[in-house]
Amino acid sequence: MFSRDDIPGLALAILVCEAVGAAPALVTATGSGSWYATLVRPAFAPPNWVFGPVWTTLFFLLGVGVYLVLRDGRGRERTVAFGLFVAQYVLNVAWTLVFFGGENIAGGLAVIAALWTLIVATIAAFSRVNRTAALLLVPYLAWVSFAAFLNYEFYRLN
Repeated sequence: MFSRDDIPGLALAILVCEAVGAAPALVTATGSGSWYATLVRPAFAPPNWVFGPVWTTLFFLLGVGVYLVLRDGRGRERTVAFGLFVAQYVLNVAWTLVFFGGENIAGGLAVIAALWTLIVATIAAFSRVNRTAALLLVPYLAWVSFAAFLNYEFYRLN
């Protein structure tokens, strides 16, 4: 699937996805004493320490997936797939800034609904370029589905 020639591009794609994905957390405080710590938590909410490893893994998978699309895609199919990927990533970052930075649970719910829709569209577009790339986004869709339900429950409880 990968050759030695792929390593620099693959590493760059993963690094960019990790950096962009982690960046919003640097500007939003969620520790003890933060707004988030004062919210009523749904019973099924995972402990806070779970989110870092999960997102790091998902950003890694996104990096591999987008690299495959950029490597294997051609013309309009690649342009559409990459455009949708960027759009959904913008919403991913926006969700953190709205929910945590803006302390806006309802706004976060609206953003995550749009994010979910764009992830589905991205998976469909990726599948037209590289099936493996599309499959690498399925865990991301599953986690964002869970996060959307969690966001809804925060909205309902608070």
